[in-house]
Order: sequence, then C-alpha cells, then structure tokens
Amino acid sequence: MKLLFCVAVSVSVALAQQNVLGPGDQVSLVIPALTDDFTDKTFRIDANGELALPVVGTIHAGGRTIEVVQNDIKTHLGSILQSPDVVLNVTEFVSQPVSVLGAVMQPGIRQLQGRKTLFEVLSLSGGLRPDAGTTVEITRAMNMSPLLVPNAMTSTTGQFSVATLKLKNVMNASAENIVVMPGDTVFVPKADVVYAVGSVTKPGGYTIGEDGFLSALQMVSLAGGVERTAATDKAKILRVVPGTSASRTEIAINIKRLMAGQIPDIPLQANDILFIPNSGAKSAGFRTIEAIVTAATGLAIYGGRF
Repeated sequence: MKLLFCVAVSVSVALAQQNVLGPGDQVSLVIPALTDDFTDKTFRIDANGELALPVVGTIHAGGRTIEVVQNDIKTHLGSILQSPDVVLNVTEFVSQPVSVLGAVMQPGIRQLQGRKTLFEVLSLSGGLRPDAGTTVEITRAMNMSPLLVPNAMTSTTGQFSVATLKLKNVMNASAENIVVMPGDTVFVPKADVVYAVGSVTKPGGYTIGEDGFLSALQMVSLAGGVERTAATDKAKILRVVPGTSASRTEIAINIKRLMAGQIPDIPLQANDILFIPNSGAKSAGFRTIEAIVTAATGLAIYGGRF
C-alpha cells in the first residue's frame, strides 16, 4: 500500500509540473469585466518569474502552475471586482524544453507546451528516420520525479533516472508511452544495418529488427530477390574485421544453392554487405572491395522492422 501511495504521489507531481510556468513564457488573459486592458494582448513572464499585468499589478508566476497563478489574479482583482471571471491561457511556452536526439527527422530542442506523451514528442520531431533502431532512451533529472517504468535505473551520480523503452510499445500506446517532463532528454539510437549491393531488385541498407537477427536468405527477400542476370553462385559477404573500422574480409556464399535449400542459411552481422555480382559487364564497377563499400554507403536505408 505504501508503494502504491508513493507511485500515485509521483504521478500527481509529474502531471502537475506539466502546467508549471517559467521565465519567458507568454500568456493571455480573458477577463470579461476588463476587456479594454486584456483583449488581444499578451504578457511575458520576466527572467525573475514575475508577470506584470495592468490593473492587477505584478504577480509571481515562475515555478507556479497555471491554475495557481489564475487564482492569484482573481484574488488581486477581488478588491475592485466582485467574483471576477479570469481565464489564463499560455500562448507560448519557452520554459519547458526537452531535447530530442538521435535517429529522428528533426533533432533538437522542443517545447512541451503542456502535457505531451513520448509518442507526441517524437512526432513533434518529425518522426523516426528509416535507420532508427527499435528502442528509445529517456533521461530525467531525479528532482523532476523518477521514471515510472519497470526497467528504469538511477545513474551512477544519482542525479538522473534513465530507461530504455521499446519503440513498438510506445507507438502502440502502451504504458511505455510515458508523459515527458521538462528537461528530459529523448534519444533514439540508430539501428544495426546490413546492405544488399549488386544484382538485386532493391539494393539498399536494411535495419535489423528487435530480434537482432537477419539472415542472408531474408536479406535477398527484403531486397526484392535477385535480377535475372545475377551470378548467384559468386556472391559474397563483406564483413568488418573485428578490431578495425575499415578492413573487411570476404565470405563466399552460393545464393543459388541457398535459395534451393541445399546449404544452411547464414546469419548476418551489423554492417555486413551482401554482394551479388552480375554475370555480364555491369559488374565492372564493383571489381574491388572499396568500390562495393562505397556503393553500399551511398544507398538508401529501409527500416520499419520492429
């Protein structure tokens, strides 16, 4: 019961902080009895968190919720108006930044502008790039309340709560589609990619899904199969030599026999290049490993394999 109470308190605090005003935020007021002073006008909170308003005077707004500031304005107006109607609206948030980094279309700092879920924040950043991985990492300062997901961990400094969530669950509106807080950092890692080059219908880079497995036969299928003139008995896998960044070793693979089920399938590793040459002169441009690697790195990346 005590644990449930603590969780409930943390959730309440987190949701309340979504409506907290801060320096630089811009607001408008609807006060029917004072239309000349407030209609079509906006007011910005200064660096000290103060909000200067006509008739009302100066109200401290920084670090306080919209509802609290609105009630404070009502109290100040109570000396000149009977039961004043006051509606406070935020026209621009600049005090609720969240950093969205990694494999998103438009990385950078976004303003939450009220309550936003993780899915909504990723959408504000243009969505995922084709080379996005299958997870998203979120980091939150402990003073904003810890992340309330099962695998959340505390950083070695004790100042941050960190969690890795599955993008598939976030997109499916599960419990992992958490509410993002001001100051959070959202990071989408790039996926592991393997490449198909040469005589395939759709050459390109293909992301490895969350199961972490992609075989040579699956790769041929993803690439739309081989072209009619492909020399399938002369294919090879170019694999980065462990401990190096550029050197590659060649692994011969007979795609013809593989497709016929005559030999076992081969699992591919991140950054592998499956090269299927052409039996004719079109393979002239792929006579060296360097040429194949150059061609692979310039290809489009195809993702979506959650």
